[in-house]
Parts: sequence; C-alpha cells; structure tokens
Amino acid sequence: MTQLSPVLKQATPVVAVRGEGLHLFDADDRRYLDFTSGVGVTSTGHCHPRVVEAVQRQAARLVHGQYTTVLHEPLLTLTERLGEVLPEGLDSLFYVASGSEAVEAALRLARHATGRPNVIVFDGSFHGRTMGAAALTTAGTRFRAGIGPLIPGVVVAPFPAAFRLGTDLGLSEEAAVEYALRGLDHVLATVSAPAETAAMFVEPVLGEGGYVPAPPGFLAGLRERADRHGILLVFDEVQSGFGRTGRFWAHQYHDGVVPDVLVTAKGLASGYPLSAIAAPTALMRKAWPGSQGGTYGGNAVACAAALATLDVIRDERLVENAAEQGRRLTDGLRKVAAGAPVVADVRGPGLMVGNEFCRPDGTPDPATAQRAQQAAAGLGLLLLTCGVHLNVVRMVPALVVTAEQIDEAVALWSKAVAAATT
Repeated sequence: MTQLSPVLKQATPVVAVRGEGLHLFDADDRRYLDFTSGVGVTSTGHCHPRVVEAVQRQAARLVHGQYTTVLHEPLLTLTERLGEVLPEGLDSLFYVASGSEAVEAALRLARHATGRPNVIVFDGSFHGRTMGAAALTTAGTRFRAGIGPLIPGVVVAPFPAAFRLGTDLGLSEEAAVEYALRGLDHVLATVSAPAETAAMFVEPVLGEGGYVPAPPGFLAGLRERADRHGILLVFDEVQSGFGRTGRFWAHQYHDGVVPDVLVTAKGLASGYPLSAIAAPTALMRKAWPGSQGGTYGGNAVACAAALATLDVIRDERLVENAAEQGRRLTDGLRKVAAGAPVVADVRGPGLMVGNEFCRPDGTPDPATAQRAQQAAAGLGLLLLTCGVHLNVVRMVPALVVTAEQIDEAVALWSKAVAAATT
C-alpha cells in the first residue's frame, strides 16, 4: 500500500475533514482552534465564503490558461489590483506557484540585472527548500544538509536578533542594529566586494528563524548601503506580507524604506498556490529572455482567489484587525510568560507572534517548547514551532480572528505551558 513519505513529520495528530474560519474539524467533528493558518497561508480563514464563491465561479469558466501561451482576465485584473497595495514604483510582476520559486526568480533577476555573482543573506533567514533558495537559507541545517554543493556566491551577515544578542552579549536593541550593520560592512570589506554583490535578501521579520522582527534602523541601514554600492535590496515578505503584521507589508514599519524587489506568496491567495515577485519595470526588463516562465504560475483559479482575498482584506479591514488583535494576543501571551519564566520572550508585530523558550541560563529550550506545542494540540489549539533551535512556538491565526478567539487561545496556551513545565 502506498503512503506519504516517512520523512514528513506532522506537527499535530489532526486529520482535518473541513474548515471554517479559525476552526478545523476532524472526522469525529472535534473542533480545533487553528493558530497555524497552514503556516500563514489561509489569511482570510478557512473557506471564506467570498473566496469559495470566487473559486467556484472561476473553476466553471477557466481552470488554467498557461500565461506564456494565453492571457486571462483574473491574471490581468490581479496585476492591476496589486498595484494598489505594492510599494510605489514596483510596477512589474512575475507570477509562480510557491515562495521558493519566487525567491529563485528574484535571485535570477538580481544576477541578470547587475551582472554580479554574489548574494548576501542574514543569520536565521529562510527563503525556501529548492536549491537556490536553500543556499540562501540559514534558519537551520535541516533545510540544506546533505544536498550540497549548493550554489556558490552566498555570503551570510549578522541579523540584529535583539533578544538573543541581548541575552548572549548584553546588547541593547540599538546596539544590536549597530552590531549587525558593522558585521555587514565587514562582509563587504572581506568576503563579498560590493562590485561583486548583486543583492541582499532579507526578511523584515524572520519566519522560520524564530519570528524575529528587524529592529528600527536596520532596514534603513541596508537601504543606505544598497544605494551606495549599487546593490539590489530584496525583501522576502512571503510569510510577513498581506496584512499579517498589522501593516500590509512588514517593511512598512520602517518608514520610507522601499525594496528594489519584493517577494510575496502564502497569504496572497487564501490557500491557493500563488506567488510573485514585484520590481520596477526598468529592472524587470533586465531579466534575460526565457528566464521567466513556468507551467502553473498565474493559474486562473488561484488568481481569482487572490482577487477575492484582496476584496476581503479591504472590505473587512483585516489589516487593522491584525494590528488590534495582535496587540491583544501579545498582551495575553506576555501575561502567561510573566508566570512562566521558561517563556523568556514574546515578540512579533500583529498576528505573527513568537514565544521563545529558554533554560534559566538563557540557552534555548526546544524540549519544553515542543511539550507546550503538543499539549496545546491536545487541548484543541494548533500551533507550530520555529527558530534555529526549534525553541520558539509561533502563533499565526487568520486575519479574521476575533477578540473572543484570541482570549480562548491565550487561555488554552496558559494551560499548555503549565502542563509542559510541571
């Protein structure tokens, strides 16, 4: 009998048969409060009626029109509509199906456009599992071990993870930014000459690396160095974009800092596979002929889902809801942490919140984090871990989450942490 790959490890024992809003249900109709959102994908909740209706309507008309063969209305309309939310000047889009593919496309564009071989990434980065994206990933050896040699030309610079640098080195948040920017300058002086550096890829909030927001001043420091040296600045907003952080894009917390290329996926289409890179047309033109394409990019049904997602986010004011409910969630989690010293830090903007577990000496405590995550699942709250040491339990509910659901999740989490520490 065939089976799923034994390498796939499920974070929870749930076999979901249906979903509705913030809830998943198993075959026995047990309800689970889903604070994973399919790793931040179901941004409008499970089976939002407007998304379902748009998908059903489009599936009855045209399921797929391969976009280098024929164009179709959902693709063209989505391209126009994304102009309403993208940073000014990023007026050209290329679509693929997954975040990893979009990162690969951005990497290819950066090298074509600059004629330079090297790329700088940052400690704790996650950009995907395909060969190019894995080479850019430093959030754990599990994403890149055993498949080398990976593509050359990737150099790693420090990320200002304020909690960890404060714990290990006693640095303030401001000092952590200075430390990271000095480290970047050292990389440019010793390993990757500016004239050989095509791009810097950075997540405004580290995802798999532990839900670590870039502190104020860091992205501006990257922008200044990129401009000074003619390096492209690429923001990977696969997990942090589309309202997740209480701003439409996480980098909007850093006033005036705009990327040269933006990568988006996950919440873009409420669960349907769609991703994109956005760049100025003049920059996108520098991609070599034939370098952009793919069978499933810009799928008609996925584009229809993305259009409905944009409508729901706008009409239901979900970015504002993410900010409001994110504050409620963070406040509640910090109250839990105040009575549980093993939860050493609660952080993250909006509905992208991490709980970092540490031992009394400040070292990562993945075992307790895992126990808490599993205890939460047993109580009906679905969560995931992340972080280089897998010692961070993350909470990524759909943007439609209510105050009552936040309070329910916090109450269940308090019980889960107590169960994991007794």
